[in-house]
Formats: sequence, structure tokens, C-alpha cells
Amino acid sequence: MTTDSDTWQRPMPDARRLRIDIAIGLAVAVMALANLTLTRSVGAFIGHPPGLAEQVVWALLCTLPLGWRRRRPDAVAVIVSVAFIAGQTRYAPEQQLTTGALFAAIYTLGAWGPNHRRSQWLRAGIIAGMFIWLGISYLIALPHLSAAEFVKADGPVSPILAALINGVLVNVLYFGFAYYFGEIAWTAERRRHLVEAQAAELVAAHEEEAARTVLHERLRIARELHDVVAHHVSVMGVQASAARRVFDRDPPKAKEALAAVEQSARTAVDELHRMLGLLRHADPEPPPPPSAAPGGTPDSSPATAPAAVGLHRLPELLDSVRHAGLETTLGVFGDEVDLPESLSLAGYRIVQEAATNTLKHAGATKLDVRIRFHTDELELDVADNGHGPVRRTTGGLGLIGMRERVAAHAGTLETGPRAGGPGFRVRARFPLARPGPATLGPVAPGTS
Repeated sequence: MTTDSDTWQRPMPDARRLRIDIAIGLAVAVMALANLTLTRSVGAFIGHPPGLAEQVVWALLCTLPLGWRRRRPDAVAVIVSVAFIAGQTRYAPEQQLTTGALFAAIYTLGAWGPNHRRSQWLRAGIIAGMFIWLGISYLIALPHLSAAEFVKADGPVSPILAALINGVLVNVLYFGFAYYFGEIAWTAERRRHLVEAQAAELVAAHEEEAARTVLHERLRIARELHDVVAHHVSVMGVQASAARRVFDRDPPKAKEALAAVEQSARTAVDELHRMLGLLRHADPEPPPPPSAAPGGTPDSSPATAPAAVGLHRLPELLDSVRHAGLETTLGVFGDEVDLPESLSLAGYRIVQEAATNTLKHAGATKLDVRIRFHTDELELDVADNGHGPVRRTTGGLGLIGMRERVAAHAGTLETGPRAGGPGFRVRARFPLARPGPATLGPVAPGTS
């Protein structure tokens, strides 16, 4: 619903409140008839009042419509106003309740009118009509006034002028308050509606942001699971395949391959425990359960949390790749600097995914990893000499994960065939600040 002041409509009250309005209208009408009876009993008549039946009609026409004042505020205000003027013209003696009913009708038109602009004009027209009728009544009454009626007058102002000023002032205050309070009620309700609408928008925005956060977290978890599982499973597959091929003719070689499969499985389980611990606890590194020793028995040493994953663990990663049959080379160039943990993890995962893709798709024999610390950026360069099928450069969960990690650090990613020779290349660049001395860890140039 629009909140424009000219088009917004105040919602109608519920059925219970509308029934209460009818009860109030009936009660006011009954009180008006009771007051009419008292007025007739006192004999406080002005002019020549009509008969009892007509007096009852004017009293009911001025009060009974209040039962529908919020259903049809426009019609009620017009009916009550016309009946009030007609009753006054006919010298109907009941004035107290009918005067209050007129005030309530004008107020309700301002507070509940379905079209606020029309309600403003209609109220202005009713009030103008009332003052015109007041002026006409004064003009009619003035010729019949005599000095005998003001014999007790004592003041500096002419009695007739004082009566005129007093009558106009009272009516200005009466109609002014009726108009003003109706306007205030409508404005307050509209402001409440605006506040509720804004609160609903804030709740919706909060829910949308929460849903977006959940989605981002799910994507992060999916990316981490892919990075942790895919690499180690790929290495295990390669080693298991090698063990199967040499199992009969070279049992020691098969045993070495199976040991590599075991180690990869243990490493994958440790990393999964670490990641699940991060999801379950506030402690960033909850201790994992004891791992099995290479011989197949549980490690008797106390359980300690393995070092956080980052670029400093690249030698371990490349060892597993080397055991899977690839010749690996790792080089670090430039002046090393401290890296934020998130950036170090992103770099590690990119190298891990590139190595996994090489094992799975490339049919390569060599993998070259280079880390370059430039003046204002960190560059990761992973290349192989594969001759396998051409790999996609725009799809797949691995490449999507790489691009998300690079984008999260405002970096750039290049993937594609290696220039000047066979193979595939992944190059990631990250903006780099230089806060202090290097702590990259035991990563040194060399060939493993």
C-alpha cells in the first residue's frame, strides 16, 4: 500500500469496533431524547419550537447517525450538519447532545475519511456553511433586538457587538478544535502506519540478509569440503590404481602406494575434523581425535591440534602429490612478508585445487609451484606439463572455488593452457601490504 498522504487510506476498524459504534450511536440518541424531555419540562424554549414529533426527528437525525460514523464518515458528517442547521432553524430545543454529535461527526470525518483530500475540502465546506448560517441567523435576529434586552449590560463594548464577537469566537474555537483534532488523529495513524511499514521492511531486509548469510556460509562449507576431500581422494585414487597394477609383480611398491593411501586418508580425516570443529565451536582450533600411527595402531601421543592450514604447509601437500607419481618443484621468490591467515589459507587451497586437477585430468609428470612476493602483490603460479584432455576454464566446483577465494581478497585469477609448451597453468594474484617481516614458514626453493 502506498504511503502518500493524498492516497493512503486509514484501515477500517474490525467488526467488533463497528458494533461498538452502533451501540454508542444508540446511546447518544437515547440521551438526546432524555435531554429533550428535560428541556421541554423546564420550558427552556427559544422562539416557537415545533411539535414533539418534529423535535424528536431532529434530535434523532443529529445523533443516531453516529453509529455509522466510521463506516461512512462523509455521509454521517453531511447528514448531521444538515440536520443540525435545520433543527436550529426550526428552534428545536435539544442543543447539548446535538452540538456534541456535530463535533464528533466533523472530527470523525477528519480522522477516518477514506479520501483525506476530499475530507479536508468537505470539512472546510461544512464549517463554512455553519458560519454562513450563523451570519444569516444574526442578520435575522438583529432587527428584533431592543435596548430592553441589554438593560443590565455594563462594559466598554456595545452589547450587540459583544454578543456577535462572543458568538463568532466560540464557534471558531468549536469548529477549529473539531477540524484540528481530526487532522491530528489521521496524521498520528498515518505515522504509525509508516513506522510499521518501515519496521516490516527492516525485518524483511534482516531476513533477506540472514538468508544471504546462510547461503554464503553454505557455499563456504561446500568449497571447504570440496577442497579438503577432492585433493586427498584424488591422491588416494591414483595411489590405489598404482598399487593394483604392481600388486603381483612388485609387492614392496604396492605396499608403499597403500601406505600413501592410508596417509592421505588420515590427513583428510584430520582436516575434516578441524573444519567441523570450526563450525561447531567458538574455539578456532579444537583438538582432533588421536590419529592412527603409520603401522595402523592409534597414536599414543597426546592429541594436539595440527597447525592451521596455510602456505607454510605446501611442502606436505606437494609430498602427497609426489607420492602420487608427480615430480614437484616449489620455489619462493622475493622478500617474504606476514600474510593474513585467510589469505594464506586461500593461497594453499588454490595450489591444492590446481594440484588435484593435475592429478585427475592432466596426465602430467611434473608440477611446478612458484610463490612470488612482489612489491604490492602476492603471486601464485602453478603449472604442469600435462598432455591430457583440455580442461574447462570456466566451470567446475574447483575453478569456481578458486575464483571465489581470489575475489574475496580483491585478486585476479588466470587459468588456461600453458604458453610456449604443453600443460596447464593457474596464476593467482592478490593485493599485498607489507606489515612486517616474513613468517611464511619452512617453504624454501628447491625440488622434491
